[in-house]
Amino acid sequence: MRKKKVKENEIQCRSYEFALRVIRLVSVLPQTQTGKILGKQLLRAGTSIGANVEEAIVAYSKNDFTNKMNIAQKEARESNYWLRLINDSELVNKDKMKPIIQESEEITKIIASIVKTSRQ
Repeated sequence: MRKKKVKENEIQCRSYEFALRVIRLVSVLPQTQTGKILGKQLLRAGTSIGANVEEAIVAYSKNDFTNKMNIAQKEARESNYWLRLINDSELVNKDKMKPIIQESEEITKIIASIVKTSRQ
């Protein structure tokens, strides 16, 4: 049980820090129609991860916990999609995109592991 709590605390911190990184990234996207649309999508998905993790932490049942973490996982995958799209469309310097894309992939894997464990 202790290992599960450590993972939850780690994902809580990392998803919050990820949301801050997303906010900073969106603020430097070009103010073109494309930049605004991609930014809005990324901002919604990227900040939703941490919000769902927070809800999962205070879930009223194991099933509720699993459902909230499953939503967080979907939002993490969606965030990764928008990040890759921003990267490949060269709206931002590719070197600056690598770390946040990598972090989104790691967060997705951590949450997937938590979901898998919670279903057992």
